[in-house]
Amino acid sequence: MSTSVLPEPSAALATGDAIVEVVDVSLSFGGVTGLAGVDLGQRRGEILAVIGPNGAGKTSLFNCLTGVYTPQSGSIVFRGANGHETQVIGRKPHVVNHLGIARTFQTSRLFNALTAFENVKIGVESRQHTGPVGAMLRLPRTRREERDSDARSTELLDFVGLRARANELASALPYGDRRRLEIARALGTAPELLLLDEPAAGTNPSEKVELAALIRRVNADMGVSVLLIEHDMRLVMSLAHRIVVLNFGRVIAAGTPEEIQRNPAVIEAYLGTTEGEREASGGSEGPGAGAGTDPGAGGEER
Repeated sequence: MSTSVLPEPSAALATGDAIVEVVDVSLSFGGVTGLAGVDLGQRRGEILAVIGPNGAGKTSLFNCLTGVYTPQSGSIVFRGANGHETQVIGRKPHVVNHLGIARTFQTSRLFNALTAFENVKIGVESRQHTGPVGAMLRLPRTRREERDSDARSTELLDFVGLRARANELASALPYGDRRRLEIARALGTAPELLLLDEPAAGTNPSEKVELAALIRRVNADMGVSVLLIEHDMRLVMSLAHRIVVLNFGRVIAAGTPEEIQRNPAVIEAYLGTTEGEREASGGSEGPGAGAGTDPGAGGEER
């Protein structure tokens, strides 16, 4: 398989109702602004990418969406497939997960001493109802849920291409396989919205191609909406239906990949020059034109 060019995205934008709406969300840390009046909406069935230089507020936004941070103001409403609307702000991360929002992280959060199968099973079992008494007594429902969780865990490992590695320790897996295992574990919680925080970080070109194909399958085959933070611009431009750009905690642009690549505010935020200045100096054409990687990639950000 060629690794020089990533697959093209669907030409059509995702359609449907909004699955999450972020309205005027502001967050600060001891006087330092993390987010400043952020508005963002994602349609059900959409792959939406959030990009921006380091420190732009991307991970802060993810942490607000998943209950890790509580913003000082604003609203985050999640709409489940059942039509129920829930205010996310003020809810604990495990409660947000049960609503139907799952995430992966910039750095690996796998249980390294457990096998790939056991890691995925932890995600699957978070959706089950057996309590301590049922587990101790091995009641019929407990045994049934155990069989179901084993089957679902195997299905998810097969889906991400790791079934042959099911009994290997997570710590022994190659880096690209670890990233796919994190996605499988997140999918085990049966999310409607999957947040991926720099899933391609540290992967090689071949692994990036496989990862892009997997994200498309999660979106198309499983019907999961995907919200993506990623520094690799070539991956983002090939994968996202729409892109939102953050800079200094504010949304400076939103649109299709083609619109974002031509947006003067985005070009200035990434390269520090206006489009006219860059044309005069013979510069490249903005995000996605060069090596395909954000020049600020690689650091944890607030």
